[in-house]
Amino acid sequence: MNQVSRPGILPLALLGALTGMLSGLFGIGGGVILVPMLVMLLGFQQRLAAGTSVAAILPAAIVGGITYAIQGHIDWIAVAALAVGIVIGAQIGSYLLSRIPTVFLRWMFMAFLVGVIVSLWFVVPQRDDVIEMNALVGGLLVVTGLVTGILSGLLGVGGGVVVVPILMFFFGASDLVAKGTSLFVMIPGSISGTIGNTRRKNVDLRAAAILGIAASLLSPVGSIIATHIPPFWSNVAFSILLTIILAQMLVRTLRSRGTK
Repeated sequence: MNQVSRPGILPLALLGALTGMLSGLFGIGGGVILVPMLVMLLGFQQRLAAGTSVAAILPAAIVGGITYAIQGHIDWIAVAALAVGIVIGAQIGSYLLSRIPTVFLRWMFMAFLVGVIVSLWFVVPQRDDVIEMNALVGGLLVVTGLVTGILSGLLGVGGGVVVVPILMFFFGASDLVAKGTSLFVMIPGSISGTIGNTRRKNVDLRAAAILGIAASLLSPVGSIIATHIPPFWSNVAFSILLTIILAQMLVRTLRSRGTK
């Protein structure tokens, strides 16, 4: 293992619970929150944090996805198309994860967060929006899944921070359908990525299990709350949260460079 110390159950459970709430609320796997928190609070190296996050996403994605499905907020054709690409992409991402320097990964992750934050201010969907499905749209969804899977395996994010904005902005989905569809798509992506990361020893399965179980308990609560928040304010809240995390990571990275 590459981590500095073996974290206790309580801090992992608390972090997992927070991740689960945010997962259900914003339709993300929680990796965008989990990776920096594992690095900053629990001493994980970036590569191990990313691999552990991909595994921990699975239980929350299952429970949160089922909650959205019960409420009728999933496009099943989009799920199938995205899943085809994401399974392949996750393997490519996990392969690259074991070969890219940790410092570069940190900067890449921060650049990725900037892109997500900016996109949230341009994507304000309507609740009754739907995806107009045809052959071209289906093919583009497969490509979207491929790119998402690569980012998921490489950065440790579940893909929701990629899939949700893209489904709303480019494919015309409502925010709730985008979130529900995103959560379900993370299931095959998490499984595929974790298989690759386990083979390359880039995952702490004990930590992932604790994080995932705790996350799955609060994921449905976040999913229900999401239905009562207007799309615009949901985007505002998410962008603020990501900005705080980005600032913390930037300060930490710059400080670490200054001490060398």
